[in-house]
Amino acid sequence: MNEILSNTLLNDSDQSSRKSRLFESGHMKLLVLTIIEKNSRYGYEIIKEIGDLVGGGYTPSTGTIYPTLAYLEDMQFIDVEKREGARKHYTITLSGREYLTDQKDQLEQLFGRLETRRKIQNNHQYLDIHRAMENLKTALRLQLKNNTLNDEIIHQIAKSIDQAAVEISRIKNEAQS
Repeated sequence: MNEILSNTLLNDSDQSSRKSRLFESGHMKLLVLTIIEKNSRYGYEIIKEIGDLVGGGYTPSTGTIYPTLAYLEDMQFIDVEKREGARKHYTITLSGREYLTDQKDQLEQLFGRLETRRKIQNNHQYLDIHRAMENLKTALRLQLKNNTLNDEIIHQIAKSIDQAAVEISRIKNEAQS
């Protein structure tokens, strides 16, 4: 447990770690499929669209997108047509549309998270919140890097984060009161 937690938090500069936190398992596939559903596209156009949707300077790598497209093709969720030489053009299939329909709740959750992320990153009012979130991640990384954590320390850290979450949820905007 300690090793998993350490690996997740300590690898801030590791791009794949960042992606795994941004996109839960299967979410990148859903996002790519949703983009293709809106309009058939080339791989580069999908990468640009995801960057626009996520915001904050995020751009998925070709090493993420093209294996995802290959998987979606293997699952018969998309069709691939070669155009303009070797360029591949992706379109959604009927089974891909059905899959998206089945995943409606997951998609709503994903787009909600992305919207919240964009709001925090693009709204200067939220800069203090974003800074505080980064401070929390840094404090956790330092604890994990500089200390051997036993069960008691792990419990104390989790309890502190849980208490902060409860306090935040109790804060009421004066306009809401």
